[in-house]
Amino acid sequence: MFSNNALKEIYEKYREGRLAHAYLIETNNIPKLMNDLKNLIKAINCPEEYQEKCNHCNLCNLIDKDNLPSLVMIEPEGTSIKKSQIEELKIAFETKPIYSKYNTYIIKNAEKLNGSSANAMLKFVEEPTDGIIGFFITNNKDIIIPTIKSRCQSLVITYESDNFLDKLNITQDELNNYLKIIKEYFTNIKSNQLLNHKNSILSKIPERKEIETMFKIIFEIYYQYFLKQMGKPYNKELIENYDLKENKEEIISKLNIITKFLQNLSYNVNIELLLDKFAIEMRCIHG
Repeated sequence: MFSNNALKEIYEKYREGRLAHAYLIETNNIPKLMNDLKNLIKAINCPEEYQEKCNHCNLCNLIDKDNLPSLVMIEPEGTSIKKSQIEELKIAFETKPIYSKYNTYIIKNAEKLNGSSANAMLKFVEEPTDGIIGFFITNNKDIIIPTIKSRCQSLVITYESDNFLDKLNITQDELNNYLKIIKEYFTNIKSNQLLNHKNSILSKIPERKEIETMFKIIFEIYYQYFLKQMGKPYNKELIENYDLKENKEEIISKLNIITKFLQNLSYNVNIELLLDKFAIEMRCIHG
């Protein structure tokens, strides 16, 4: 029924009558988790004994089409989750569900709760109402506001995948946007103006997590180019727009610089200083 043990455990807690009121789930693949969560929500709301594709009622169909009134999914509007979104959730859950056993909410990218929306949400999880279940979804639970985190049961669900987009938890459109920024960045980084190379990134992706994603893509571009140099299978799409002239030794040096940048980024070092250091080190490698 479920593709991982963590969700099986939640279902068993439901069967035992010990379901928590809120769960914080960290995952490396939000789209896959969302699909699995929908299956869990079907199971715990089934009026009978849940079976896949039983066709006895319309509940599963409503969940699949995101049309179940008692299931509310919230994701960031722009760069954050707004207080107004939480207030709308509270109003929606003032009445008991008609088609299901529980009112259920899912907060995608819960790390995007801002100060006011987190405070509004805190009241919701501090004084839980019977019949309401919440799921806070994130790819980094360490940056979730502690007051929210402390009131949720915390789980980590990791998916294995060879797909580059899945590993980065981004869509193809998002990848294409990153690739455009990277192409401009590669041009600017070769110039003598440090300001230009920083602005080409920070003006478009100011969030630390986005910068981390961008540099993981940069690492992958150089790695795929390295595979090409070695005569091994490589991702042609990823490197087709970049005229990289480095030899194998230079690519290895640059891969090491990128790895070091990503490590320092995780230590919360000042981003502008890191970008300056990165540009200088990359320029020192010919190619």
